[in-house]
Amino acid sequence: MAQSYDIAVIGGGPGGYMAALHAARLGKKVMLVEKEFLGGTCLNRGCIPSKTWLKNAEIIESIELSKEWGIQTGNLTISLDKMKKRKDDVISRLRQGIALLLRQGKIDVYQAEGFLEEGNTVQLIADQKEERVQADKIIVATGSSPSIPPIAGLNDVSFYTSDTIFEIDNIPSSLTIIGGGVIGVELATVFSRFKTRVTIIEMAGRMIPTEDADASKALAQSLQKKGVRMLTNAKVTRVQKNGDKIMTECLNEKGESVLVEGEALFVSVGRKPNLSAVQGLKLEQNGPFIQVNEKMETSASNIYAVGDVIGGYQLAHAAYMEGIVAASNAAGYERKMDEKVVPRCIFTLPEVASVGWTEEEAKRKGLAVKTETFDLAGNGKALISGNTSGFVKIVYDMKYGEIIGVTMVGPHVTEMISEASSFIFLEGTVEEMARMIHPHPTISESFFDIAKNIIDKSKK
Repeated sequence: MAQSYDIAVIGGGPGGYMAALHAARLGKKVMLVEKEFLGGTCLNRGCIPSKTWLKNAEIIESIELSKEWGIQTGNLTISLDKMKKRKDDVISRLRQGIALLLRQGKIDVYQAEGFLEEGNTVQLIADQKEERVQADKIIVATGSSPSIPPIAGLNDVSFYTSDTIFEIDNIPSSLTIIGGGVIGVELATVFSRFKTRVTIIEMAGRMIPTEDADASKALAQSLQKKGVRMLTNAKVTRVQKNGDKIMTECLNEKGESVLVEGEALFVSVGRKPNLSAVQGLKLEQNGPFIQVNEKMETSASNIYAVGDVIGGYQLAHAAYMEGIVAASNAAGYERKMDEKVVPRCIFTLPEVASVGWTEEEAKRKGLAVKTETFDLAGNGKALISGNTSGFVKIVYDMKYGEIIGVTMVGPHVTEMISEASSFIFLEGTVEEMARMIHPHPTISESFFDIAKNIIDKSKK
């Protein structure tokens, strides 16, 4: 007789393992299927390896900046092998941590590829062996993989994606990046600090086009200072090999052909959902993604979906909460996903962090809003750290002064965005923020400064 579970989770990434852990805490018998490594893309090929290398880039930048402060060092050398080993060590330790949590939760983990069949059956295939298990409820968390655009000649050259870039054999002298989104600008930051000549080709009119325009401008200025070349409003038309170089041809906004030469090519134009696990079912879709409601329910009874496979923010921390919501509902406890407050973080140098609505989004929704910006050039901690190129921007409702959006550019703002998230979640106002005592000297006291400026202006 087939093994039976209350809840089966397909996929061991952030959304999947969090769903399994939460379901187990609610007293359910849970299984989790993962065909590769626990932690999914975020841990093994995304968030963790990229941020590990970005820390290296930050240290290199600090060493270079320290020369202006009277601190002299010898010639700087970079060992890619040691950086890769440290990255692998971090990943391994975190994988072990997830495995321990699953064992403590008494969750059965299957190292296999899972496929859903009619009748709440999960087919497991591993090493050419096959078995089937039953589950009352199923949560699909199969993630996504890099999208490969239909560019002429791309299949005839070697190129990297976010799945492969962290296994690169050597630091290239030059790198062409197709795509100026979050992953593209983060990797541009890394390799520019490794002394690689980097060119980003972006189809939209600016870098990180989904974020605040002022944040995009500030980041572009910083990348330019690091020697990164950026081509915007540019469409890649062809890629071809030329000796030991890769030539990328694109059309600029004037329709003129531009050739970009690079020793290596990195393609970062988005991600597509992994749907092989549900190919036997006819689930309704939202574009290429599985469609879900606010309870994370799919169109099929007793089947839920979370994480990259449903689209949306495609962020690990969003997947965590989606997993918790799905597990709660699957366990019989009604809960809805609240996407009002999902922080978005870009770990460049300087960092970019935002939450809530940007000024452009608020105005498109017809909201009566105002904005206020505080430049970090006036912040003591920013001056001390030598990072004054950023700012804090608040978007607030004109009627009540409720904070509905925050964008930050500067050092370690990804750590500070949670304060802004808390205010938005609790429907806090600029007046309440101005009453809070912030420590000095810190970057975070910019929240107090900007709120006080708003209050002072309102009294004039």
